[in-house]
Amino acid sequence: MINAFSDKLNALVDGIASDGLAIVDDFLLPEETDSILALDEFNSSLLQFKKAGIGQNSHKQINESIRGDYIQWIDRETAPAPLLNYLSKLKELITFVNQSLFLSLKDYEVHLTNYPTGSYYKRHLDQFKKDDHRKLSVICYLNKDWKDADGGQLRIYHQDREQDVLPLAGRLVCFRSDLLEHEVLPATRPRMSLTGWILDQYVGLKHL
Repeated sequence: MINAFSDKLNALVDGIASDGLAIVDDFLLPEETDSILALDEFNSSLLQFKKAGIGQNSHKQINESIRGDYIQWIDRETAPAPLLNYLSKLKELITFVNQSLFLSLKDYEVHLTNYPTGSYYKRHLDQFKKDDHRKLSVICYLNKDWKDADGGQLRIYHQDREQDVLPLAGRLVCFRSDLLEHEVLPATRPRMSLTGWILDQYVGLKHL
């Protein structure tokens, strides 16, 4: 199991180094995904989620013509075991990337994300204009039995092409926050993920 996870981290580092993007299947195993989906956070549907906004801090605004997702920040001090398991893997990822690519990544922030049927997020970049501390975007999908016909692809814009990624359960997508614009296409069923960013500074008490 340890060697298998190391292979996934190696593949992730190779992708980031060569293309600014890595896609790793089964980053979360099926039983780990099931444990997360069984949490009250998801059983309560959108009751505990908040409408996601555009921008940062005092400049944040709700604009449903740009994005339609709902989010709930993960508090690492009170998170249940299935989410702590994912955060532990994320910390291993950060350590491995730092050692392999000689980066100075220090911390992360993650929220649960729920896209209701038909919602989307138009083309954007994850790094703020006045805040460049987000270095890598990391998305781990939680959607079981997802098919092409369900839609909801993550469309990534490379300099010379577009790439669509299906939000399959357990799949991790990691890419340069400052480099790759992307969007979320509408889906015919609710679409769920763990969405986060790896930073070159400590989060502190921002979301804790």
